[in-house]
Amino acid sequence: MKAQYLGHVVFYVKNLERSLTFYRDLLGFHEVGRIFDGKAAALTSGRTHHEFLFIEVGEAPGPMTGHRLGLYHIGIKIGDSLEELRAALKELQKAGVTITGASDHTVSQSLYLLDPDGNEVELYVDSDPSVWKKNPAAVLSPIKPLRL
Repeated sequence: MKAQYLGHVVFYVKNLERSLTFYRDLLGFHEVGRIFDGKAAALTSGRTHHEFLFIEVGEAPGPMTGHRLGLYHIGIKIGDSLEELRAALKELQKAGVTITGASDHTVSQSLYLLDPDGNEVELYVDSDPSVWKKNPAAVLSPIKPLRL
């Protein structure tokens, strides 16, 4: 398996609007849409379906909410086909890496795992780019289980 590029970063934030003012309004990322009753927003520069996802957890993150502020996970693109994702799964299993999840995000399909320090890493392959280019909000489609 070979990483193609860092695809996206997901952050837990205290205040979604404050984060959007910075990343969208100041830095110039485009808002693709919102999910979770407006408590999360995806942003893109136009290079891919999304480079950021911000999820608002409020003023009191921690054990009560199940979240913390800051990094949730990083997404690393490893290809463009399910065959490449299946090959990565076999390689990870052979290396003894525990897979914590597998999801179909409509615009991409993903494996989730933890690095040696417990940071969540998403390895993904993109679906046909016309899906998100024709409908940028497709990145916010309901998540479905993925069986490889």
